[in-house]
Amino acid sequence: MPTVAAMRAAMACEYDAHLYTRGSNPTVEILRRKVAALEGAEDALLFASGAAAIAAAVLAAVRGGDHVVCVTKPYSWTRALLRDLLPGFGVLTTWVDARDAAEVESALRPATQLLVLESPNSLTFEQQDLATMASIARPRGILTMVDNSYATPLGRSPLALGIDVVLHSGTTYLAGHSDVLMGALCASRAFCERVFRGPYMTLGAVLSPHDAWLALRGLRTPEVRMDRIGASTREVAAFLAAHPKVRRLYWPHAADEPQAGLTARQLRRAGGLLSIDLDTDLDGVERFCDGLRRFLMAVSWGGYESLVLPVAGVRDWRGRESDAGVPVTLVRLSIGLEDPVRLVDDLAQALARI
Repeated sequence: MPTVAAMRAAMACEYDAHLYTRGSNPTVEILRRKVAALEGAEDALLFASGAAAIAAAVLAAVRGGDHVVCVTKPYSWTRALLRDLLPGFGVLTTWVDARDAAEVESALRPATQLLVLESPNSLTFEQQDLATMASIARPRGILTMVDNSYATPLGRSPLALGIDVVLHSGTTYLAGHSDVLMGALCASRAFCERVFRGPYMTLGAVLSPHDAWLALRGLRTPEVRMDRIGASTREVAAFLAAHPKVRRLYWPHAADEPQAGLTARQLRRAGGLLSIDLDTDLDGVERFCDGLRRFLMAVSWGGYESLVLPVAGVRDWRGRESDAGVPVTLVRLSIGLEDPVRLVDDLAQALARI
């Protein structure tokens, strides 16, 4: 700073000043503006991971004695935050199947401050009608937030549907090159400032300038990447839906999905995540996954390469089973930018091992 007066001014309004990199810096600010513009938000904050963005949003929205309503199958670290950590601070959560608006309404209490949504989730792809959720929550003064990582800003605009806070794992489609850990929170300037002055600055799980620079590179190509991924996923999904060793295909854009009508209304394009319930036992699941040659085994998704994640044996950090209601023979696939013909051929030879 050139003068003491300039330093004082920056410290008085660090939200807008480049005082200290943990708070703000030019590279991260450019990315903030771009992500906010993509979501049609007044502002955005960027974090070191999607989990950090979710945690910061929740911590800024609740305090001891408050109540949260959350979908039954959220991201595993959202579940860990609400189920395992926050009860110790006097914040309790009710879990609901938010496909049913009546179930959401019946779960609300006078102390309810927050409705946490994930539409679709990243294993079995249940969705919520976001406009309906907003119409339930907003008149009651309940804040709504949704994880929009699957849809991306290109596929859906939750703020335009009445949702208050939009969250992203920018590690996935936003950055898109499998070399960035990043989370994003998009909302009003007032809520972003509330987060900034609380968990953002206090806990410090913020995005580095270098990762912001890498993510800016990724944001030059999202439409091209998502067009390719969506087209390839349609080819892969068509093959899997017809295969006799696939008991069920989970993919929001499948014609026979129970929520196909909501998908048509709410998702503008297809993502690259899908799951299959294999008609086999756990040994068969292992043979299938180990037999894949063009799919890397990893828990992430949304990058340039195709990935596979078997649900069987996956446990969360407290040693509990991952998700109630998810078949142990479920396998999640993330389709990347490879030739879809080669991906289908690889899936065919791996399925033949069952």
